[in-house]
Amino acid sequence: MNSVLISRTASVFDGKKLPEEATIVGYTAIIDGLHLSLPMPATISIISKKNKKYSTENFDVYPPSYQPEDTLLKHLVFALRYEGINLLFFKKLFDKISREEIEQAVNKEPTGQYVRKIWFLYEWLMNENLHIPDADVKIKYLNLIDDKKQFSLTNGLKSARHRIINNLPGTVDFCPLIFKTDKLKSYIEENLSQKKDTYLKTFHKDVLQRASAFLLLKDSKASFTIEGENPTTNRAVRWGKAIGQAGSKSLDKEELIRLQQIVIENSRFIEMGFRKEGGFVGEHERTTGEPMPEHISAKKEDIEKLIDGLIATYKKLEESNFDPVLSASAIAFGFVFIHPYVDGNGRIHRYLIHHILSKMKFTHQGIIFPVSASILNHIDDYRNVLESYSHSLLDFIEWEKTKSNNIEVLNETIDFYRYFDATKQAEFLYDCVNDTIENVIPQEVTYLQKYDEMKSYLDDVFQMPDKMIALLIRFLEQNDGKLSKRAVEKEFSVLTEEEVTEIERNYELRMK
Repeated sequence: MNSVLISRTASVFDGKKLPEEATIVGYTAIIDGLHLSLPMPATISIISKKNKKYSTENFDVYPPSYQPEDTLLKHLVFALRYEGINLLFFKKLFDKISREEIEQAVNKEPTGQYVRKIWFLYEWLMNENLHIPDADVKIKYLNLIDDKKQFSLTNGLKSARHRIINNLPGTVDFCPLIFKTDKLKSYIEENLSQKKDTYLKTFHKDVLQRASAFLLLKDSKASFTIEGENPTTNRAVRWGKAIGQAGSKSLDKEELIRLQQIVIENSRFIEMGFRKEGGFVGEHERTTGEPMPEHISAKKEDIEKLIDGLIATYKKLEESNFDPVLSASAIAFGFVFIHPYVDGNGRIHRYLIHHILSKMKFTHQGIIFPVSASILNHIDDYRNVLESYSHSLLDFIEWEKTKSNNIEVLNETIDFYRYFDATKQAEFLYDCVNDTIENVIPQEVTYLQKYDEMKSYLDDVFQMPDKMIALLIRFLEQNDGKLSKRAVEKEFSVLTEEEVTEIERNYELRMK
């Protein structure tokens, strides 16, 4: 690991303009120098020629005193110290270099904290022990993840062999990582679950129950709309009932398959269960029918192992009291990236958000948390956060077209779905959770309160039956507070012109 790298000095790198001419270091320098097959980090570390330290959207800039020696080991130490843990990088690196290089580095500096981290990561990721004796018992235990940089478990397991505490928030078969950005730290400090509970306590229970029923249907319809579908009311209600059960059942492979059966109303043309072929999201070229993938799903051979890993990681996060929204981000987005089914992946992905928020006590059973409605309101941001993962991988997945104009992946890709950076997904989901608390739920509850006021007025003055009141209010909503000529002449012909005017005036007063 003392092999020399040639760190590039550049003003433009990986299609991005650097804030100034600088030297590439850390993970990015190694990926570039060793031609590792993975995307560059979201934030690239560079060494400035000037004595200043600052950050931009895509770069962390360090002064010359931070420049590491131009060797693999020193760049790794820099990366671990300043850039956090990148599991996908280490897996790709260990696939490329020999185990003897790792052994030489550890034997040369067996007490070094960063060398011990590299040693632990090799044995954990590769599932094989190096020819190295256990670390001295006098060495103080060290957290693998620096919890100032990335979210980690607070109850990590000690590895006596390495004198390392494994505080990774996952298993070797599925372990997305999330950086501690200012936005995420702020949301967690705000305690949105408590904020939601405080707000809901201001309303009478029967109003909340009615609001929950409307929100359930709204969320179900939103989840279909996101997929470009316009479901019948019966189909939306059916899926809404499944959402209403979120958190009440254990999450396992059988439960995921049950959910697909609820989502897919007509399975005549779809093979149910885990895919037995390749998969992608995208279009087909109009004339040739060739696939034009925007996202390439996990290989069919890898699905069982990935889903097993995802479920095991979810259970670990639940038992560790990991933040519920961060847990939902890692698990739900991990599921949709794997894309284990031919159809139904998107709705089950969003169901998993409901399930985890409920199971981990962020929300309470009986009060639906309509996060899909917020996602639909921010559909462009949703697509961007999905594409930020998918598009970055397209250059690293080799595939060929099948006879049925599907795709078959030719190289090993399982690690792309195990070890991804879920920071952008977590920020997006927290934005949606906050929006749901501040806007979606209050709007529905406020509407019901206004509706009740209008209904009470119509009851008192006209003694209208509930069914007619509902029809009248719907007509007024559809026509900007005015009853159409048709409605006045047909459904509400018994009303006088003065009564119609009075009803419209009260609608303006009470409902707008």
